[in-house]
Amino acid sequence: MLNPVSENGAAAEGPLLEAVGITKRFGNFLANDQVDLTLKPREIHALLGENGAGKSTLVKIIYGALQPTAGEIRWKGKPTAIPNPAAARRRGIGMVFQHFSLFDALTVTENIALALPKQLRKGLAATIEQDSADYGLPLRANALVADLSVGERQRIEIVRCLLQSPRLLIMDEPTSVLTPHEADHLFVTLQRLASEGCAVLYISHRLEEVQRICHHATIMRRGKVVAETDPTKETAATLARLMVGTEVLEVARPPSTLGPVQLSIGSLDLPTSDPFGVSLKSVSLDVHGGEVVAIAGIAGNGQGELFSALSGEQTVERPDAVVINGKEAGRLGITRRRNLGAAFIPEERLGHGAVPGLKLSDNVVLTRHRTGDELVVSGILRPHKAMKILDTVTATYDVRKDAANPEARSLSGGNLQKFVVGREV
Repeated sequence: MLNPVSENGAAAEGPLLEAVGITKRFGNFLANDQVDLTLKPREIHALLGENGAGKSTLVKIIYGALQPTAGEIRWKGKPTAIPNPAAARRRGIGMVFQHFSLFDALTVTENIALALPKQLRKGLAATIEQDSADYGLPLRANALVADLSVGERQRIEIVRCLLQSPRLLIMDEPTSVLTPHEADHLFVTLQRLASEGCAVLYISHRLEEVQRICHHATIMRRGKVVAETDPTKETAATLARLMVGTEVLEVARPPSTLGPVQLSIGSLDLPTSDPFGVSLKSVSLDVHGGEVVAIAGIAGNGQGELFSALSGEQTVERPDAVVINGKEAGRLGITRRRNLGAAFIPEERLGHGAVPGLKLSDNVVLTRHRTGDELVVSGILRPHKAMKILDTVTATYDVRKDAANPEARSLSGGNLQKFVVGREV
């Protein structure tokens, strides 16, 4: 297994990377405001903050994907330029993004090979399967990315980064789509990497994870660093208070009375010819008004196929295999199911839930142009209606963005998720 490099005791020689006075503007929007951050070898360092606090912007600057408006990056005490991600990787900086950077039409091996130097590509398929299994994040080297679940795609991102032997590993919400079992294996791997001299910068909203594995935490709020703390000496409540600036109310499940069945799945069969897919066999389930029903399982065990069958992305032979609000919907497409009162939030927010290169108002139109919102009348788009819906979603769900109507890919992962949820609800 490939291990991170510890350069002749560099772990004991002070900071590996320092961000000094980092400022980043997007037009009039100030994403980072004089941010200082120090990362040390052998340390798992948490970067915390609400959605839109500036975390993703900061780590993209460290990785060379963005350039700062002001401030500097120091590597081992010396000012350095990181003009692009390739330059970052040459220095030993690896990053796992919350938005995947994978080619759907390529295999797992081909996607990973794109990020590795030629000398590491020999026997890569075998290395991937062996090392991914050792990391507790098993991958099928010859599988097409298009056929994989979101959790399996996240495994690719993580394993691809680990195979580059990083000195600094940046992880932007790596466990958001992993199962608890997979997350446990990842934590063991990160702790081992840190013990061998690697510095880890870890972004997560799961505060119990931060308390469990991180040695230090930097907390950001609205583009500024507002606190530095030892997370092992904090509680989840005190960390949350530092992140938002006020007390965080506990979420409680109120009592509810079950209403009539609103979704009924009856002996649903959905065969697949995909060698890496999962066939659904005799799936039955009733969901009543007033209840939340969870579907649990290890990634790749049919959850994605079930979502496709429920949303209408894949229709089924029997109309009564899916019944929505009393209407048989097995053979209906997505729009007709929406008109029955169904709404759909897929697990992959960028690319499935929203088109990256389209503005948010256009993403509103894509899912609601035929659902009674009068967004399109006589074939003519009414952009003011889409903007009105967008403004309502933005205000209701606190979607933070750098312009009134930006492209979907410009939003942080959390803010894009809030937009998708708000649009559907």
